[in-house]
Amino acid sequence: MPEPLQASNQPKGKLRLSGVSRSFPTPRGTLVALENINLEVSEGEFLCIVGPSGCGKSTLLNLMAGLDQPTSGEIWMDGRRIKGPGTERLVIFQELGLFPWLTVQENVEFGLRMQGLPKQERRARSQQYLRLVHLSGFETSYVHQLSGGMKQRVALARSLVTEPDVLLMDEPFAALDAQTRDLLHEELARLWAETGKTIVFVTHNVREAVRLGGRVILLTFRPGRIKSQFIITLPRPRHLEDPELALTAREVLAQLKEEINKAVEAEYSHEENR
Repeated sequence: MPEPLQASNQPKGKLRLSGVSRSFPTPRGTLVALENINLEVSEGEFLCIVGPSGCGKSTLLNLMAGLDQPTSGEIWMDGRRIKGPGTERLVIFQELGLFPWLTVQENVEFGLRMQGLPKQERRARSQQYLRLVHLSGFETSYVHQLSGGMKQRVALARSLVTEPDVLLMDEPFAALDAQTRDLLHEELARLWAETGKTIVFVTHNVREAVRLGGRVILLTFRPGRIKSQFIITLPRPRHLEDPELALTAREVLAQLKEEINKAVEAEYSHEENR
């Protein structure tokens, strides 16, 4: 069963968020998306963030990436305040942003080319990471020739090849079929174990979070606050059909349903007031 994480046991942070809030002006007034988020992510941790739609999961990830700035509070990485994007933090979105006019290898090398690395070094590093994601032999293929799962692996290789410290993943597998998603869970867990990267993974799927994460954070419905934190102690490798995984996910889901109900009530109230 997941165990609520005690404040005294919080890991020392690779990433540290202190009193982070984010609000947006709207025609109906100020919308508070996130409120007073205090969070530390340790070196090499696989952290999953779940919550109902509209709780600010993606907003929180964008703040960590430096793609947006908090209305109040501060975000730090390795003791330095995050003020914008950086190559040490890379984001993988559901929309992969692969370039259809480039080959697989050229897509993977793109970031290295922007960094000005020589062609020979780009080639060696891209081949190394294509082997890591099991795409050797597809270097000259184009994006339209790949399956959905293969495209995701190209995106992973493109992110890993620049050797960032932190991977920020925003529901990257949501659009995939169940079989492909299952294979990519195994792939990502293996890559995490082999590379030791710090990963923050946003998902709406509780079983996915429990399968992948060493810790799961549950956000409340708007404004997003940290409702609960769970350490997942299940042995790896994990499989979705494992009874222990299902029981652990049920514990998290029970609290998530409370927030989903709040989201549904808010939607009904909005419709009635229109």
